[in-house]
Amino acid sequence: MSTAVSTAADRDPGAALRIAYSPCPNDTFVFDAWAHGRVPGAPALDVTFADIDVTNGMAERGELDVLKVSYAVLPWVLGEYALLPCGGALGRGCGPLVLAREPGLDLAGRTVAVPSERSTAYLLFRLWAADVLPDGIGKVVVLPFHEIMPAVRDGRVDAGLVIHEARFTYRDYGLHRLADMGEHWETTTGLPIPLGAIIARRSLGAETLRALAESARTSVRMAWDDPEASRPYVRAHAQELDPAVADQHIGLYVNEFTADLGEDGYAAVRGLLTRAAAEGLVPAVAPDALAFP
Repeated sequence: MSTAVSTAADRDPGAALRIAYSPCPNDTFVFDAWAHGRVPGAPALDVTFADIDVTNGMAERGELDVLKVSYAVLPWVLGEYALLPCGGALGRGCGPLVLAREPGLDLAGRTVAVPSERSTAYLLFRLWAADVLPDGIGKVVVLPFHEIMPAVRDGRVDAGLVIHEARFTYRDYGLHRLADMGEHWETTTGLPIPLGAIIARRSLGAETLRALAESARTSVRMAWDDPEASRPYVRAHAQELDPAVADQHIGLYVNEFTADLGEDGYAAVRGLLTRAAAEGLVPAVAPDALAFP
């Protein structure tokens, strides 16, 4: 798999589509069949593995054809990229957590590590903080998500906003959950939690975009039909995760919204971006900007 990054101007129209997604189990599970040429008629892929903060930056710079990004970055990239109605991560009971060494820590004036200031996790955190922390926090620092729990454990930061498999492993670091951003979101909106989106370059054209969506949908359904087929790919990129934790990760983040956003999924995305724009956290998004060609 490729790790090179190039710009839109360099693309050969006949070449494989350049895609970037994370090495996390949910992404490798979703894209395994497609990346390995098992999806009939699907365009070939040239895959770059990168954490979400990196892919968000790639999208903002207009790099690559297809990317897995945070829903939070959409207001900055929807001019060039279209949101695909499948392949991403939404769900219930799967939101980011705020962790600390001490149970019940008051976050007023504290330093909190976050995985990215363009991440959906950070956006959900800011919306939660606006509701429940009238005195605000002291300082936000950005760390790669796999460094956040060690930083909290070692006292380098007071608290950390974590995502992915940290939901299952934070107790191993002696940490305590202060708040669940997804729980707050679901309680206040009744909607699923929008986390990661799949976007594709609009200049590929409507026909290609529809083919990409169908390829992503078929790939995830193939993974559901034969989970064992994806295991080598998942394990090869799971960053030494325990296989049981990887399975939990997939079970939580790959669900009906991965196959199709549907009415509730789109409502969740619109709700997130509308609330965030009202708080001045992101630019406002045009009503038709999320529409799929």
